[in-house]
Amino acid sequence: MGRNGRRSTNMAFTKLSVQTFGVGKGTPPTTTPETDIWAVFRALRDSRCLFGLRPGHVQTLQAMLSFLKPGHGDTVFASNDEICRRVGGIDERTLRRHIDRFVELGFMKRHDSPNRKRYRVKSSEGQSISYGLSLAPLLARAGELLATAQAMENARRDRVFLRKQILTKLAQIDEADPENELTHQVRRVLRRKLSITEYRALLGELEAQCKQMSTAVDAPETMKLPANDGQTVRHHSKSKKEQKDLESGTDSETLPLQTLTTVCDQATSFATNSLRNWHDVESHARTLAPMMGIHESTFEKAARKIGSQKASCAIFIILQMSNRIRDFGAYFHSITLGRRETDFNPSVLLERLSRSGAATA
Repeated sequence: MGRNGRRSTNMAFTKLSVQTFGVGKGTPPTTTPETDIWAVFRALRDSRCLFGLRPGHVQTLQAMLSFLKPGHGDTVFASNDEICRRVGGIDERTLRRHIDRFVELGFMKRHDSPNRKRYRVKSSEGQSISYGLSLAPLLARAGELLATAQAMENARRDRVFLRKQILTKLAQIDEADPENELTHQVRRVLRRKLSITEYRALLGELEAQCKQMSTAVDAPETMKLPANDGQTVRHHSKSKKEQKDLESGTDSETLPLQTLTTVCDQATSFATNSLRNWHDVESHARTLAPMMGIHESTFEKAARKIGSQKASCAIFIILQMSNRIRDFGAYFHSITLGRRETDFNPSVLLERLSRSGAATA
């Protein structure tokens, strides 16, 4: 087997000197610190999805890098046949497609000789011309690739960390309330791959649920049933403000649309188009909910339980009462899915908000 065909059994070399040229005209070349070419390769391998590269592309690049020798530059002189053999027997057409993709991405450059052969020629003064596949562009982007791979690794670790926190909260809720529907819903969502934002939203929702359950357990007042019943139940105390805000009454479907959009001017001000009907109101509420820290799955669940109009009213009212509510997510869950759901009456709340607004004006 020829010089280009020798299989490298010892890959102890890992560093190549990379030369770059200054921006100014006539600036002499300077040598950068040695670049760990295999570290650059691993960085590209780990971030390949961002560049649309498949495992086959990575295997081809790995084979090409194995032909480089320390001190002999960054150009691959091996023939296509030898590269195909080292990759593991791929056909030449596939190899050409892989090379074209690397050239397109700016990780490789062709330096073709007149007869398409790959070789290096030197003058008597030591100058040289290399004809082949140059990997200098890949090395020149070492910093970019290393930073990208590190960012992806950081994101992966953050997702794992958030997921563990979510599982811990789920276990806490299961221990206190095994039949809690939120935990079942969250576990279904966890079956798919989520973004960091989605993980944080789920964690916030579970933390609000834990806080609500803790508040319920710690409620100071209790009430005993008559002695002949032989049982006691916990009576949750409510603040005066909550008693005013949450009163039973008519359903929200009798609520005039004009009243909602006029009284809740905070929510209306964020609308890009006029809110002409309940469909517009519901669509706008679905847009506002994630901005308020209310997960879309929670809104969907509330809409199924109390109706989409009433759930939408809750979003508008909560935003209007933002200066009185510390945790939008916990409050929304409480009045739509929690223990205060039966007391939530948008009509009564809007009437009070209307009176208070008129008094303030």
